[in-house]
Amino acid sequence: MEEMNEYTPELIELVDDEGNKKNFELIDVAEIDDEVYYALLPEYDENDILSADLELVILKTIEEDGEEILASIDDDEEYLKVSEVFLRRMEETLGEDEDDE
Repeated sequence: MEEMNEYTPELIELVDDEGNKKNFELIDVAEIDDEVYYALLPEYDENDILSADLELVILKTIEEDGEEILASIDDDEEYLKVSEVFLRRMEETLGEDEDDE
C-alpha cells in the first residue's frame, strides 16, 4: 500500500507599503553572494488555483531599523542571477521527484 504524502505548505504573511496583507507559500530559501533570498508563491484557495497566475516572487532580506525584513530586488542583474539559481534548484528538485517514481 502506498504511503500518503501529506503536504502542509509553510506560509508567510507579508504586508505591502499600503498595509495590505497577503499570504505566500515559501518555496525555497537560498544564500547567494552573502545575501539571503526567498522564493515565494502567492497563496490561492483550491477553487482559484486553476485560473491563478502563479508567478514566482523573489525577495531578499535586508536590515531596516535593526530588524530583518523581506524586500524587493531593484537591480535587474541581481534579480536575473537569483531567479536563475531558484529555477535551476526547482528543476533539480522536480527531476529528483520524477526519478523516485
